[in-house]
Amino acid sequence: MDDLVMIGPMLASVGEALEKNFTVHKYWEADDKDAFLASQKDTRFVATASGCSGDIMRAMPALKLVASFGVGYDSVDVETAKERGIKVTNTPDVLSDAVAELTLGLMLSLCRRIVASDKYVRDGKWLADGNYPLTSELTGATVGILGLGRIGKEIAARCQAFKMRVVYHGRTEQRFSPFPYYADLEEMAKDVDWLVAVVPGGAGTAGLVNRKVMNALGPKGSLVNLGRGSLIDEPVMIEMLKSGELGAAALDVFAEEPKMSEELWAMDNVVLTPHSASATDKTRWGMGDLVVRNLLAHQSGNPLITPVV
Repeated sequence: MDDLVMIGPMLASVGEALEKNFTVHKYWEADDKDAFLASQKDTRFVATASGCSGDIMRAMPALKLVASFGVGYDSVDVETAKERGIKVTNTPDVLSDAVAELTLGLMLSLCRRIVASDKYVRDGKWLADGNYPLTSELTGATVGILGLGRIGKEIAARCQAFKMRVVYHGRTEQRFSPFPYYADLEEMAKDVDWLVAVVPGGAGTAGLVNRKVMNALGPKGSLVNLGRGSLIDEPVMIEMLKSGELGAAALDVFAEEPKMSEELWAMDNVVLTPHSASATDKTRWGMGDLVVRNLLAHQSGNPLITPVV
């Protein structure tokens, strides 16, 4: 069987499928990583849920494919892959519904104060102090989607079901999109109640949601991030949430996961989830299945299913 390097632990279903079709070598278990890579000179396949560096690619001269578990691939050195003629695949589409679903869950949790009101009930305050204060709602609000890709479109459809007005910003206007396009992110932020970020990470999008954008969103605006923590200037966001310059935030991703500023934990205008947008049994199985199918396609000489490069 062909040799394959698995960079880090993956789902049991993925590991089992790979071991049926490849001789699997576990990079993360090697004490001497350099010696491990030196033993993989003829290995053509890598499977990863935790990225793949240029150093690893250069240490494996026969490498032909890096199959990445996840729609984002900013942790894979794509430039080195291009230089060396290495194909890279990801797992789009299969996670779009789950990510969009959690996005609306975060939005509902934030505007209806579900986490805080749950605590209010559990702490006995409903009985002692009376009804919980009034909240806002999604109906009639305007949401600006930063990144109207596969996931962005699914979020837009669900927002429409909640009778929200949808607008979007991206690098280019999508000619046949039914939603109004803003060429300038700051201008869009001025006009929306909700800013939902779902663009991928990387140098091109780092700090895209900066002080100017958050200031435009303002004290009544809510920021939701399902993309990458690097999209937002996190220290500025925390400062503005504390001061009231920014109204609220719902975050599934962070600048340094799983570490984050403990200041976020103390704020009742913030809802936090642990990078779990695609973390359902159904979706993660589908993502793993796509990793395996891409590897088997390349092994058999067939076209890749979801190539990045």
